[in-house]
Amino acid sequence: MRFAELAAAYERLEATASRLEMRHQLAELLRPLRDGDLERALYLSQGLLRPEYEGVELGVADSLARRAVATASGAPEPEVARRTKASGDLGTTAQELLGAVARLPGDEPLSVAAVYAALRGIAAAEGEGSQEAKVRALVGLLARASPQEAKFLLRFVLGTLRVGVREMTILDALNEAFADGSKASRAAIEGAFNLSSDLGLVATRLAGDGVGALATIGLEVGRPIRPMLAEREPTLAKVLERMGGRAALEYKYDGLRVQAHVAHDGTVRLFSRRLEAIGPQFPELLTELPKAIRRAPAIVEGECVPIDPDTDEILPFQDVARRRGRKHDLARVQAEVPVCLFLFDVLLDGGTAVYGRDFPERRRRLEQLLRPTERVRLAAQKVVDGVGPAGAFLDEAIAAGGEGVMAKSLREGSAYRAGARGYWWIKYKRDYTVGLGDSIDGVVVGAFHGRGRRAGRFGAFLLAVYDPKRDRFESFTKVGSGFDDAALAEMPEKLARFASEAPPDGVDTGVVPDRWFRPAVVLEVRGAELTLSPVHRAALGAVREGAGLALRFPRFTGRVRSDKGPTEATTSHELLEMYRKQVRQATPDADGDAERS
Repeated sequence: MRFAELAAAYERLEATASRLEMRHQLAELLRPLRDGDLERALYLSQGLLRPEYEGVELGVADSLARRAVATASGAPEPEVARRTKASGDLGTTAQELLGAVARLPGDEPLSVAAVYAALRGIAAAEGEGSQEAKVRALVGLLARASPQEAKFLLRFVLGTLRVGVREMTILDALNEAFADGSKASRAAIEGAFNLSSDLGLVATRLAGDGVGALATIGLEVGRPIRPMLAEREPTLAKVLERMGGRAALEYKYDGLRVQAHVAHDGTVRLFSRRLEAIGPQFPELLTELPKAIRRAPAIVEGECVPIDPDTDEILPFQDVARRRGRKHDLARVQAEVPVCLFLFDVLLDGGTAVYGRDFPERRRRLEQLLRPTERVRLAAQKVVDGVGPAGAFLDEAIAAGGEGVMAKSLREGSAYRAGARGYWWIKYKRDYTVGLGDSIDGVVVGAFHGRGRRAGRFGAFLLAVYDPKRDRFESFTKVGSGFDDAALAEMPEKLARFASEAPPDGVDTGVVPDRWFRPAVVLEVRGAELTLSPVHRAALGAVREGAGLALRFPRFTGRVRSDKGPTEATTSHELLEMYRKQVRQATPDADGDAERS
């Protein structure tokens, strides 16, 4: 496959607003591809070189990319910088400058395979001289690229590929291209992806041998499973009612969700909720897990929380957040913020896949599998059959440093549902029963310039929730409260690489911020209540035609959810359910209006 075909497809996708049309175009692009080209095209279309959990990064800074464009085009670097500042996109600048440069006669057209290989080489370059090697490789690609190819090459290199293609759209396109388009086939394709977290693998297997071949994709140590997610209920009585009157309650630890893979040889890999490899940040767990797991290979899940080294008490989430992403001075921080992994589920036990077994059996297996150590323990659990015992266990969980409880079904059919959210698991915090006490994880899609004391920096941010059905991010609030000076000072750096001169693809809002950002950074917020809004788009039309949902009196909790990707934020459906539960708890006024609590 020629890279020009892929670049032309990206141009069409970028100009397409309809998700249905986007799916159709993507299916047409993928249908003739097989094996290597299919896999490469899928990864590149996601802005990746390999599945996200492998953590392969190009490591090309803006300054290096500008130098490569200057070298390839013959334009002075200051001119490249000036044009890029005006257009807001180095890819567009490269397209303009290289349009005036004649390609060498006899140059072979770039293939997807050649581009992919060169990019893998750039990602692999390390050590002394690696930056110059990256620039040379990029210049070599640009010298052979057409202007359109150069535009998308630069966007890929800088992580600003804006074709609006996300996982759900790709799954729909695969169903159209290589299956019968039915709901059953779509469910099988998504199920295989949830177990493998690798769209390239799923597509290759599907295109080669059909939907039936997807059943051969199972658990593999070192390849993370997309996590099962929980629903919410406003009271313990409702939780137990959902569970049929009896449930297993576990402490809801306020930490980082971790999926631990222990190989037969004792090698350990740790993955975050968003499937990032985080093992180097927690070296003590890499050492302790082989001691704690009696039968390998194994895949277990747990919550990683900070522990006071003197009292063994659970510390606030902010303490363990200091360990996230750290590459330097790790030994000191490890000593200051020791952690404990509280295991709550097992998916692979001694090489036997058990994710499809009911939860009671998985819990028994986990208890038999685990040899507790100081750093790896079993999550506290109690089976309850009434609100009284459930409330007592909730009090115990909070006293121990938890933020609530997780209720898990004991009934037949309580298998681990990778990548799915449902009432088999329900999370409950005490403050769910008081107004809108539940927190909401919102994705930053815009920012507003500050005033007064905040002049010269961002003063507030536009947040969105995710609608997986529409594959869109829908705004629901503008938040400025809760940020101290330090938090505000950090936000520009967190957001810089996601800046966009125009409204990003897949963002739906009636609010126009001063700066746009591609959905990436997730903030936790709380508020007084959810109301209807004519300008926000979350769950648009679900309650009243033309109205979306908005959060009143929003406040940032201080927690940046680095453990969550944008599509793992609160969903529009969840927000709608929170609104409906809030309304049901409200007392109607004299006019019978219970829309506000």
